[in-house]
Amino acid sequence: MEEDRGANSSGMKEALLHREKHFMAGEVVRDVIMGMSDGLTVPFALAAGLSAATASSSIIVTAGLAEVAAGAISMGLGGYLAAKSESDHYVQERSREEEEIMSVPDTEAAEVADILAKYGLQPNEYWPVVNALRKRPDAWSEFMMRFELGLEKPDPKRGLQSAFTIAIAYVIGGLIPLMPYVFIPTAKNALMVSAIVTLIALLFFGYIKGHYTGNKPTSSAIQTAVIGALASATAFGIARAVGP
Repeated sequence: MEEDRGANSSGMKEALLHREKHFMAGEVVRDVIMGMSDGLTVPFALAAGLSAATASSSIIVTAGLAEVAAGAISMGLGGYLAAKSESDHYVQERSREEEEIMSVPDTEAAEVADILAKYGLQPNEYWPVVNALRKRPDAWSEFMMRFELGLEKPDPKRGLQSAFTIAIAYVIGGLIPLMPYVFIPTAKNALMVSAIVTLIALLFFGYIKGHYTGNKPTSSAIQTAVIGALASATAFGIARAVGP
């Protein structure tokens, strides 16, 4: 008895000391990455392209702000619709699983057994679990959704949160390359400053993105900056080619 108590006490202390280091804000980070990356590259590419066609920074600022507003709304709406589609898909699949549990319970039970067997459980170990799930339809359908289809129940607030996060990130990212045009009246001079500022922002954002996504921060920073530079150079070259 004393040994058992000691083992239990040791296990509790171990559990209290141990904290698993999982990052739980993956969806928010994904939305920020989506909004910020486009916000930094698209408005800068537009400004760079217009700089080849006009000498007025005020025109570029006006066009850039219009693009930032339209882009934020468009991407925010896209994020909302994507989350809504994910939620609708989950509801449809959950309904289908619940119907199959009611209509063909033996088949569904066999599928549960197959899933557990893939984790190395023996029949004498997984059949009690299967039988226990058969008595709990809600838990059974939840098990099938998660382990057969790989679907997690989405947060009902996810759509609005995604739309807001993407839109705000896009606006923040989009204003960075436009700020030099606000203070420098000559477009070509503003373009030089905007290119430096945006490159620094891309490197910083790429580094932070790599840190939170598990990639090498330095490689992520370089990759993000190169992609942004290529997009901007392409827009500038097209505007230069077709411009007056």
